[in-house]
Amino acid sequence: MTATLRRVLVRPPQRGAADNWQSYGWHAKPDPLELAREHEQLCELLDGAGAEVIAARSTDAGNLDAIYVYDPVLVCDRGAILLRPGKEARRREPDTLESDLSAAGVPTLTRLAEPATAEGGDTVWLDARTLLVGHGYRTNAAGINALRAALPDVEVIPVDLPHFRGPEAVLHLMSLISPLDRNLAAVYLPLMPVRMVELLRERDISLVEVPDDEFESMGPNVLALGPRFALALEGNAVTRRRMEHAGVEVIVYKGDEISRKGDGGPTCLTRPLLRNEQERAE
Repeated sequence: MTATLRRVLVRPPQRGAADNWQSYGWHAKPDPLELAREHEQLCELLDGAGAEVIAARSTDAGNLDAIYVYDPVLVCDRGAILLRPGKEARRREPDTLESDLSAAGVPTLTRLAEPATAEGGDTVWLDARTLLVGHGYRTNAAGINALRAALPDVEVIPVDLPHFRGPEAVLHLMSLISPLDRNLAAVYLPLMPVRMVELLRERDISLVEVPDDEFESMGPNVLALGPRFALALEGNAVTRRRMEHAGVEVIVYKGDEISRKGDGGPTCLTRPLLRNEQERAE
């Protein structure tokens, strides 16, 4: 999750979807023009960082959450696992994205079926053979077992997520942690599962701690563009200083519409398709 990002899938906001903001649990109705403008600026930053940006062409009419392309699928070295979101309004997204993934050269490895639920935001690769999966209201035990079956060569480690504000609020595993390098991660410790904290310490992964007042503004939600090179939501000044103190170069994007109103940061807005270990161009 921290090697140099080379190809990434995004989904531009769809016409008319902003009208359905209440149905998808957004905090406020986004301005359609600003929503599109902010997404275009995000894509420009990704392109400027050296990633090939692939825009989804399939449609998911009326689905405002569809811009958060990280959640419907999990990508591994053999292809894509089409997940089954715990949020019912997002259940058609995996099948919708399948054509976009195929066009990008990413085959479908398998798909989850009822009663399994799992969302990408609950998955964190610690390395190529270790996958953490948050067990919460969006990802259930059947979903974790399905991922374990789909990835026989991977150690799938479940970690329990807190109740926090209940099933209606989004709290993914990646609401609490974002890898920044093989041995560095941004985290919000107060809600972290103890087992996960112990595991990170066992692996000598240093932690950049997000302060309490920057958790709600998605301080822990940071996209690694490469080792110690990250894209973050504008604001969260303390978290940014702490990342920079740890040697991370941070670039920021404006996300008043695409992020703050829908609780989706840069990891949510992107689905990395290819990373490699080459040094990024300066």
